[in-house]
Amino acid sequence: MSVLAIGLSHRTAPVALLERVSVTGDALVKLLHDVQQDPCVAEAFVVSTCNRVEVFVAVDRFHAAVNAVTGMLSLHSGVPVDELTPHLYVHYEERAVEHLFSLVCGLDSMVVGEGQILGQVRRALKLAQKQGTVGATLNELAQQALRVGKRAHTDTGIDQAGASLVTAGLALAGDLTGLRALVVGAGSMSSLAAATLARAGVTDIVIANRTFSRGARLAETVGGRAVEFAAVARELAEADLVITCTGAGKHVITADMVTRGAFLLDLALPHDIDPAVRAVPGVTLVDLETIQESGIGSREGDAVRAVRALVAEELTAYLDAERAARVTPTVVALRSKAAGVVESELGRLMMRVPELDGKIKDEVTLTVQRVVDKLLHEPTVRVKRLATSPGGDHYAEALRELFDLDPKMPEAVREVEL
Repeated sequence: MSVLAIGLSHRTAPVALLERVSVTGDALVKLLHDVQQDPCVAEAFVVSTCNRVEVFVAVDRFHAAVNAVTGMLSLHSGVPVDELTPHLYVHYEERAVEHLFSLVCGLDSMVVGEGQILGQVRRALKLAQKQGTVGATLNELAQQALRVGKRAHTDTGIDQAGASLVTAGLALAGDLTGLRALVVGAGSMSSLAAATLARAGVTDIVIANRTFSRGARLAETVGGRAVEFAAVARELAEADLVITCTGAGKHVITADMVTRGAFLLDLALPHDIDPAVRAVPGVTLVDLETIQESGIGSREGDAVRAVRALVAEELTAYLDAERAARVTPTVVALRSKAAGVVESELGRLMMRVPELDGKIKDEVTLTVQRVVDKLLHEPTVRVKRLATSPGGDHYAEALRELFDLDPKMPEAVREVEL
């Protein structure tokens, strides 16, 4: 199976289009199953965040799979294929692996180095595991990618190379000292926002969340207070600064709710705040598109170069291991055939000379097995080593041809191993 990645992100599509294609909740689960159930696709997981939608699949046919996944994205989003296609990127095999490794390290994020993508990919994998849409190929790849991402954030300064989306957005607000802030939502992004506000000197932080208890827990951690979600309109009238990220899928703040000048930061996709609020006097609305256009956090430095080197190193190691794994079933099949020959010939010998005592029989058996093992040792060691080079699969094919191995045997061995 080969890995294929198809998607669109802030690098290739406007936020308005990303908003239309983005999927969450039950819609995400349905997309996941519909993609995986296509005859061209064996495994699938989907990464859908505020600034990207990417489908990773394990396939055995490239063109058919590209068409199938593109069609599913179009069907689920309602965006016509001809409108969607110009914004899609396609990565296959080695490039797909490299892209995923770079993604989890934060190299492909709107704000370089942000760490939230690591958790987002982890949640995407867990959802696919729960839904049964990933197998050995994608599960192993994603697990390795998560290890690479964790190493990048632990061993390099990539986290400081670019600010988080929250910090990037708030950088446009100026001095926050003494302001009164309203945070709408209590998820991971909202928690980060609240913590950032507290560190920046915001003295009054109000948390509004649909589940009051969750909002209350967040408010307690930052020395703020929680209110019911229904109180958002009332709190807007007192807030100098508003940050929203609810995942509601619709506008939770409309123009008629905003009655005074304020700085509004909308980190949700689809947007939480109606763009029409920009018409309210004194209001500044910053959303993901604004952050993208600002270029904050996009500069490359030593940490970014270090992570790129790490990705290259990990990619080489992964590809070497993957190529070696492909030849292993053939090697096992060869040794299995050799063991069968040894057993057959020894059985024939014992029938011809039944008078051999047990000690001699054991010695003969051991000697024959040693001879076969020594004859096979060097070729199997070499073929495993050669398999890590480009085109290494050809060596496994040569073994199957030279020793007349059942072409189905390696796959049978692989299935047993899995």
